[in-house]
Amino acid sequence: MDRTVFRITGTDRLEFLQNLVTNNVKGLETGLVWAALLTPQGKYLADFFLVPEEEALLVDVATPLAADLAKRLKMYRLRADVQIEETEVVVTRGTGPAPEGALPDPRDPAMGWRAYNGAPGDDTDWDAMRVAHIVPESGLELVPGDSYPLELGFERLHGVDFRKGCYVGQEVTARMKHKTELKKGLVRVAVEGAAPVGTEVLAGDRPAGVLYTQSGGQGLAWLRFDRADGPMRAGDATVIWDGTRP
Repeated sequence: MDRTVFRITGTDRLEFLQNLVTNNVKGLETGLVWAALLTPQGKYLADFFLVPEEEALLVDVATPLAADLAKRLKMYRLRADVQIEETEVVVTRGTGPAPEGALPDPRDPAMGWRAYNGAPGDDTDWDAMRVAHIVPESGLELVPGDSYPLELGFERLHGVDFRKGCYVGQEVTARMKHKTELKKGLVRVAVEGAAPVGTEVLAGDRPAGVLYTQSGGQGLAWLRFDRADGPMRAGDATVIWDGTRP
């Protein structure tokens, strides 16, 4: 698990993030908060866990997204009393008994706990766990600038708050919630065979989506629902969706 952890300090840190991210930072009073930073057009840029600390908070983000996230946060900082520094904190996780100081993963109880104090993790098959519970991963199903958070399950996984007020991309996200029915999204599919992550899914000769993580004859796929009727192909694999939306 390749993660980078930033520490954010300063008297304006909570208000600063509250005005930027999809979730309500007041949730830090009870544990971890999973949130995302979006483009002004409402598309996904990065997701991360916010971690409570005394007089500070941590930002736990996938390392490939870390440099761009830090750059964007500093761009939005302006004159706010906010300092952002990279740390050497190591992230561990597991699904067994939680060690002292570990915090529950807020996305789904099945995703276990996360720790930031050096506690050892365990050998959970995370791909199988994510496929079973339709939990997207940074750099796999979650691709910057490629799709919208509601299509990726952020509402179901407690990653967006519709009552918190404005944030970057909020208007588009709220419109998708209240005025439209999602026509595309991340679902679990049956997979016969295998294909590389990111393989295009075809319904006949028409593009129908993208196949991502696979485990135990199942996988995660982002599909156009109107084209996902019947067996589909992803490279050498057969993909079948039963119509169930999470």
